[in-house]
Amino acid sequence: MKDKIDKIVETRESKAGLYFDYVIQVLILLSIASFTIETLPDLETEIINYLETFELICIVIFSLEYLIRLYIAKSKLKFIFSFYGIIDILAILPFYLTLGFDLRSARVLRFLRLFRLIKLIRYNKAIRRFQNAFMMIKQELIMFSTVSLILFYLSAVGIYYFENSVQPESFSSIFSSLWWSVVTLTTVGYGDIVPITVGGRIFTFIILMIGLGIIAIPSGMISSALTEARAIEKEEKEKSPGSNL
Repeated sequence: MKDKIDKIVETRESKAGLYFDYVIQVLILLSIASFTIETLPDLETEIINYLETFELICIVIFSLEYLIRLYIAKSKLKFIFSFYGIIDILAILPFYLTLGFDLRSARVLRFLRLFRLIKLIRYNKAIRRFQNAFMMIKQELIMFSTVSLILFYLSAVGIYYFENSVQPESFSSIFSSLWWSVVTLTTVGYGDIVPITVGGRIFTFIILMIGLGIIAIPSGMISSALTEARAIEKEEKEKSPGSNL
């Protein structure tokens, strides 16, 4: 019995496994849509009741799914503390926690329901491909993120020394200059804080050029990794032609 359940829950080799995956994915998306609708002001009581009923149905199904996965897991403790195990419990935990809290606290805890979106990684092949791609370039992304943080700080320091004397309110400290650094290096450029000195403007131009590279480099790495992940999937599919994956 455990092996049969395992094939349905953990693989898509059968129609039952496919239907199981599709049902969970649809429920996740509908539960997020329900969460979004709940934020609308002046909802009718009848609609609120429908949303609460649907949330209860989702909780029951997600709870059963978690218990089933715990039942078929070879190592219960390993599953509980695994990435997917933690995400699964976070997807249902807010409901059970809100049972013992007041309405204000319950409202805050409901935001944890957004963790259900991460559950889609397990069921959706395209999202899994993104996950595999990120894992391939994990070290490169960590190194790039570290360099980017250094650049954010150095640009904040630079603009502070250029603009602090003429705009003490906008660039009062390196901390306040970090906001300018973020919107400039990411090329967002809100325009709420802008340099007015010649040195500050030249410095901004240099930072903008660097910012274009900051956006382009990870995009290229991810694109290359996705292509590689797709090639690996194709090889695995060719090795197991009877698979429905």
